[in-house]
Amino acid sequence: MPSPRVVMAGTGFSAVRQFLIEALPDAQLDQVEVATLRAKGHAADVMLPAMSRIDGALMDRIEGLRLVQQWGAGLEGVDIAAATERKIAVANVPTPGTGNAESVAEWCVMAAIAISRRLPLAQENIRAGGTWGTPLGRGLMGRTAGIVGLGGIGQALALRLRPFGMRLIGLQRRPEPALAERLGMEWVGGPERLAELLRRSDYLFLCVPLSEHTRQIIDEAALATLPPQACIVNAARGGLLSHQALLRALAEGRLMGAGLDVFEQEPLDPASPLLGRTDVVATSHIAGVTDVSYRGIARGVAANIVLILSGQAPHNCVNWEALGR
Repeated sequence: MPSPRVVMAGTGFSAVRQFLIEALPDAQLDQVEVATLRAKGHAADVMLPAMSRIDGALMDRIEGLRLVQQWGAGLEGVDIAAATERKIAVANVPTPGTGNAESVAEWCVMAAIAISRRLPLAQENIRAGGTWGTPLGRGLMGRTAGIVGLGGIGQALALRLRPFGMRLIGLQRRPEPALAERLGMEWVGGPERLAELLRRSDYLFLCVPLSEHTRQIIDEAALATLPPQACIVNAARGGLLSHQALLRALAEGRLMGAGLDVFEQEPLDPASPLLGRTDVVATSHIAGVTDVSYRGIARGVAANIVLILSGQAPHNCVNWEALGR
């Protein structure tokens, strides 16, 4: 098999190179800004979207493209219909089994604790030589965590929140009756129980993919439904949460805080008002960026590259049948 030619659309997420080459040593991996790809084109068998929008026009600029392979699970940025029309396979690497779900769940726990213990304010206080013994934090024990989405990440999160003595409730697109018992949750309901979940959630965790049904699922009305001083943690997709509504709720003191790893526009403007607040813990889409997660994802990506170059169906290919293969 010839050396695989792989292009990554964008120059962020630099650790991808290290882990993909570790899993597929003979791969030729180029990281190129999307604007450059559109202007000058490129030759590659496989394209990794990262967080870039992959449309038909961009696919047409990649000579020899056979597979659009997501580094992770989310495919909402890929025009699957355009890829199918061009006989290009599209695949992802689901979160369970790679360490990605577990890594994102760990980040969610970290964010919830950081907000509860007012970590940004505590760091500001000690650097300024402020009064010791402040600020007053809040414990997780005895409070209710509402998990919207119980796929791999949501389930991994539920298992990690249980030892803190939290009450757990959740939503699943198609509720599994046995899931609540297995995860130690009070109940698992369908999307129609969102309002009920919001009313009870001291901590709201967003763990669903972005779609036409979930875009801005947490808007002004949803935020108004939460208990006073609730906390929101979002490591899924920025489009799930209205940032303007969030800023208003924070400014009015209705929420204790928010933990955000994803944003409506990425990269986030450094001048964003979200970054100037001590009640917001913000990171740059790194919830799943760990050695464990990247090593697991790299194995899945490398396996699919080998499969597509040998004429076989990649794992988790969403359009293989539509390609008529």
